[in-house]
Amino acid sequence: MADDNSQKWYRLIFGKIFNEKVRSNILQALPYWIASLLTGLLAVLYTRLFAWAETLSLSIISAHSWALFILSPVCFALAWYVVKRFDDKAGGSGIPQVMAAIDLASPKYNYLVDKFLSLKTIVVKVCSTLLMVMGGGAIGREGPTVQIAGSVFRKVNQLLPASWPKISKKNMIMTGAAAGLAAAFNTPLGGIVFAVEELAKTHINYFKTALFTAVIIAGLTAQGLLGPYLYLGYPDISNASGYLIFFVVLVACISGFMGSIMSVIILKVLNWKRSLTQKKYQLLYVLGCALLIACIAYFFGFGILGSGKAQMSRVLFTNDKHVGWGLPFFRMIGTIAAFTTGAAGGVFAPSLGAGATIGALIAELFKFSTANANILILSGMVAFLTGVTRSPFTSAILVLEMTDRHSIVFHLMMAALVANLFASLVDKHSLYDHLKDRYLKEAYEEDIANKEKAAAG
Repeated sequence: MADDNSQKWYRLIFGKIFNEKVRSNILQALPYWIASLLTGLLAVLYTRLFAWAETLSLSIISAHSWALFILSPVCFALAWYVVKRFDDKAGGSGIPQVMAAIDLASPKYNYLVDKFLSLKTIVVKVCSTLLMVMGGGAIGREGPTVQIAGSVFRKVNQLLPASWPKISKKNMIMTGAAAGLAAAFNTPLGGIVFAVEELAKTHINYFKTALFTAVIIAGLTAQGLLGPYLYLGYPDISNASGYLIFFVVLVACISGFMGSIMSVIILKVLNWKRSLTQKKYQLLYVLGCALLIACIAYFFGFGILGSGKAQMSRVLFTNDKHVGWGLPFFRMIGTIAAFTTGAAGGVFAPSLGAGATIGALIAELFKFSTANANILILSGMVAFLTGVTRSPFTSAILVLEMTDRHSIVFHLMMAALVANLFASLVDKHSLYDHLKDRYLKEAYEEDIANKEKAAAG
């Protein structure tokens, strides 16, 4: 009888503990699920708006090429003004801002994190990027989607009542960024690797379940609305030559080096721009960048315009692999000009586009077959993106998932690692690391100024 009573108490106590643990786990997971669903919905809407703006811009310019000299300056100026007037932390890519927010994620700097991730940031980011791409800016939506997703996860975390089980603010932001990238490219593995390699840079043991589920939910939401699409498609890589690996290394060396050079130029221009303290001079620079892009597009072709996805699709899925010597440099110039205006816009897609043109150029010079040329193009994409981000595994996995070409995983990984090595010869740190440090420095300076002002008051 005593044993029966002991078993009853045992089941009662441990059953209650088990139920409490399940309840706590569900309550902790629920905010991630909700934020992931919202991220997927926003990513789909943003994708469609971005594609619409890019298509409309190209249709106008194709019909009336002279309109570019009006459309670009007006759109660039408006995109710059929206950021300057309403949220200066919404400019640029968005990934360095998220990285800075992760470093600042503590009770002491909560108000500074809000400056990087907020509902206002989402609105300004979307409006500025749409204006930029309307004007022909060589920008992408993937970096902005990361900041948008981080803002969504941040807001959901803030709305939780005080009685809710505590959730790490830092983990919430990192998970949001990974979900955003996964939804933007429809690349779940890329989102996970991105979180580990670029954001966390440590093990993910404490938030791995939340990370995996967030990426899955955001990705499935985007896929459910847009369909089971690949960002690029299925390029022909059949019957590739065995000796091609040597040319993959060549393309990786050039693309990784050029990606790092582009990053250094962007940083130098941004440093120089800081001397332009008056808004009228800043506006003149923005207009100058717009006219530069318009002139190149008008006299040398429209390949400089937009995210670069059109160029990637052309060289991968048609027999027209011709790019000429100028297009790789024009793509780099377009990205530098658009990014340094201070308006919103990412460098992920433009970097992939620039790398694709380098791979196509090498393939054209050596008169490779379609399959061999496509492998070099994909390797150039991976290598150039690695040169900019210094995230070789993220770059390789992203391109692998965009094309579903698993048989060339060795070629892509080789391109990423070689590119990372050659990019390090130019600069040991990525563009994102430098920009993150700049944002952090500005944030800490603002915090010190606020404390001094409060003490004086």
